[in-house]
Amino acid sequence: MKIESFKFGSITIAGKTYQSDVIVYPDHVEESWPREEEHRPQIREFADIVNAEPDTLIIGTGYAGVLSIPDQIRNYLTSKGIEVRVDKTKQAIELFNSLPRTDKVIAIFHITC
Repeated sequence: MKIESFKFGSITIAGKTYQSDVIVYPDHVEESWPREEEHRPQIREFADIVNAEPDTLIIGTGYAGVLSIPDQIRNYLTSKGIEVRVDKTKQAIELFNSLPRTDKVIAIFHITC
């Protein structure tokens, strides 16, 4: 799956445009990433991702990087054997598109802020 374009509030993946945060799995896109707090995710909100057992999780923190990923979450994910890469969404998309699909990669993209 390839991210074709991104602008504030909109992301196009494999020909479909989304206007909410997305989780990109190797075989599908989840159209929303519900969180209790908009810019402060909680560990439990990563349960489905951990259960999917990715090699790498890429997190796009938004257009300006406002989404915060606390060390507690990073440490939890790495303790599960997941490499965590965090950057502003534009840079996270570039990384996602550049990685070979031989590894199991999941990506979360916050598309505003």
